[in-house]
Amino acid sequence: FVEDVKRRVADHFAGTGVSPKANAAMVAKTFILLGVTFGVYALILSNRFSPWQMFGLAVVMGVGIAGVGFGVAHDAQHGAYSSRAWVNRLLGFSFDLVGANGYMWRITHNVIHHTYPNVHGLDEDLEVSPLLRLSPHARLRSFHRYQHLYGFAAYSLTTLFWVFIKDYRYFLKRDLGPFEGKRHPKSEILTLFGTKLLHYAYTIAIPLAVVEVAWWQFLIGFLAMHLTAGIILGVVFQLAHVVEGTDHPMPASDGSMENAWMVHQMETTSDFARSNRLLSWYVGGLNYQVEHHLFPKVCSV
Repeated sequence: FVEDVKRRVADHFAGTGVSPKANAAMVAKTFILLGVTFGVYALILSNRFSPWQMFGLAVVMGVGIAGVGFGVAHDAQHGAYSSRAWVNRLLGFSFDLVGANGYMWRITHNVIHHTYPNVHGLDEDLEVSPLLRLSPHARLRSFHRYQHLYGFAAYSLTTLFWVFIKDYRYFLKRDLGPFEGKRHPKSEILTLFGTKLLHYAYTIAIPLAVVEVAWWQFLIGFLAMHLTAGIILGVVFQLAHVVEGTDHPMPASDGSMENAWMVHQMETTSDFARSNRLLSWYVGGLNYQVEHHLFPKVCSV
């Protein structure tokens, strides 16, 4: 099965002459998403709009930030955007630009999540918060019976948690999934603090200094941006794995898994809304999650 799937995909690209990397449409989407996100940011700084209008622009910026994560950074971080490593590296910094850390993402997502999807104790995506029980093997607490009521509110905190807590916490952890005693290069630690300071500067310090609103009005706009991006990211990621029909297998006593890697990906991953072309464009093909997990280095387009 594995060899057949790989061969047929290779034959498809060879026979059609289509590149597995980004095409003109992908490049155009990159400019659109980055342009919308930072174009809206520039409009907010222009002081030409009322507080209510700037609130709306902050929401649009949140939509843009999530889109940049889905449609630009995700492909680049997987090495799927271009066959040139420096292009992927450069575009991968868009992830750091919107407040997350690309290096830690490559460890927790590219390596851990893509190797052990839905495996409790290894897949870091199942450990987002003790408030949410995302695996049937996770500890059951009394308040989890209400998570269907507060789940969306918890999802909306995704980017706030990511920007201010998650990356720092992961850098301090010695054990990450299957990695024990993990040590990080000093260059990546410097990059973490440098890019975080850049993000804090343009999302907090500069608006507070430039935009002619009260601090509490800025805070409302800042939260609107993050809560919008957070709930979009949270919901899309959950739809790909934590839904009816996906398995949550556990390793045997010797650490082995029952199925081969490719079969495991198909049993723990779910596609959704495959006929929605606008959604496919916006989320960078993450609604084709099965295909992405089987061939993560093929560009989403």
